[in-house]
Amino acid sequence: MKRTLLLNPPSFQDFDGGAGSRYQATREVTSFWYPTWLCYPAGLIPQSRVVDAPPENLSVGQVARLGRDFDLAVLFTTGASFQHDLATIDRLKADNPHLEVGLVGPQVSVLPEESLAAGPQVDFVARREFDETVVEVAQGRPYGEIPGLSYRQNGVIRHNADRPFLEDLDALPFVTEIYHRDLAIERYQIPYLRYPYISIYTGRGCPHRCVYCLWPQTFTGRRFRVRSVANVAAEVRRSLELFPQAAEIFFDDDTFTAHQERARELARAFRPLKFTWSATARANTDYETLKAMKEGGLRLLVVGFESGDPGVLHNIKKGATPDMGRRLMSRCRELGIQVHGAFMVGLPGETRESLAASMRFACELDPDTIQVSLATPYPGTEFYDFCRERGYLKDQALVDGRTGYQQCVVDYPGLAAAEIFESVPRFYRRFYFRPRYMARAVKTMLKDPAERRRLLREGREFVTFLFRRRQGRRAAPGGGPTCL
Repeated sequence: MKRTLLLNPPSFQDFDGGAGSRYQATREVTSFWYPTWLCYPAGLIPQSRVVDAPPENLSVGQVARLGRDFDLAVLFTTGASFQHDLATIDRLKADNPHLEVGLVGPQVSVLPEESLAAGPQVDFVARREFDETVVEVAQGRPYGEIPGLSYRQNGVIRHNADRPFLEDLDALPFVTEIYHRDLAIERYQIPYLRYPYISIYTGRGCPHRCVYCLWPQTFTGRRFRVRSVANVAAEVRRSLELFPQAAEIFFDDDTFTAHQERARELARAFRPLKFTWSATARANTDYETLKAMKEGGLRLLVVGFESGDPGVLHNIKKGATPDMGRRLMSRCRELGIQVHGAFMVGLPGETRESLAASMRFACELDPDTIQVSLATPYPGTEFYDFCRERGYLKDQALVDGRTGYQQCVVDYPGLAAAEIFESVPRFYRRFYFRPRYMARAVKTMLKDPAERRRLLREGREFVTFLFRRRQGRRAAPGGGPTCL
């Protein structure tokens, strides 16, 4: 078995683009997701180590020196960081000429040919779910015999047949064992989660058809494959033993409530463990499921409302309506469940009127916190094809090449990219600077010291983000929309 380095490489300062972040960018408020995808094969390879460079603030030089001790390096790459990652591979191989290096992640799954052509220093690409593919490379199997692998042979790029999606998820190791072995959980924080937190997947894939969502369309598929309830509960128990300092566990499935009966079963299994947890959910989650989850220790749900305009929701195949969002918020208030609402601007069919409708909708719903993202057409998604076919794709650079902040790359008739870009801080100000929200925040801070520290830190970073974003746009060459 080859000594294997599983690396989330350095790129932009505070760039959250590793093997756990679905939307790769530098955030308005410091956020780091666990490199969960890299931790699965690490648990299957005895002589392995996971290195997560961004939260550890490691330089390329420091990573290259670490690479001297390994035979194989596997880097999780993204469209935003791809060129940086190729430069990192150059340094790794300069320090260790015998090092075998491969790339994984949605970017190279969608564009394996282009990725290998652009990176002659890359030995292979492991497409889609790469757990078993990487293990077989580490075992020394010939490239030609490994499903899911793309590689270069005698100057010719070859692509083996796809590896079927993994069905027996219970056969995988507990990623929390690798967190404990290789990572410091105090380096990971998400503004709406209690600190420090632990992140776990209970399943892979998503059955819903949202046109913009990266992972199901490029990486994990549109079928929800799940771990058994007993297996998930066992990892929770082990996590509580390994990390007594953890304040919360976050179940980071694409949609935790995709199978609502299973969500209720998980909640019933969690109840005797008496721990605090949060999860993802859709607006159609019913009262019975919400109540069971709350009784099982649920604190907060992350809900993708996306837009307050019914036409936009139809265009993105969300399978939800504004009325569903209203019902969900009413039920969550009744049960005492906090909600972090996710919204997007710049989705297909967006207009000035729909932007205004979304801002009104967010204020009407009044979730505890929100995030507002620029809709990003990642290659391999229906959204990308839609924009390319209609000529709406203004720029291929999804993030600013100097900072890693999101750029607006869609330009619709009647709604320019610059206007969509400027709607993000306007949306945030409209929501957070309301007297109703500010009064609630003050009340929360007076009542809960932990929430006080979290909200004050988030508030300082958010105000700094708004200032840097405004200054960065003024300084951008040609006045283009650049988020700094």
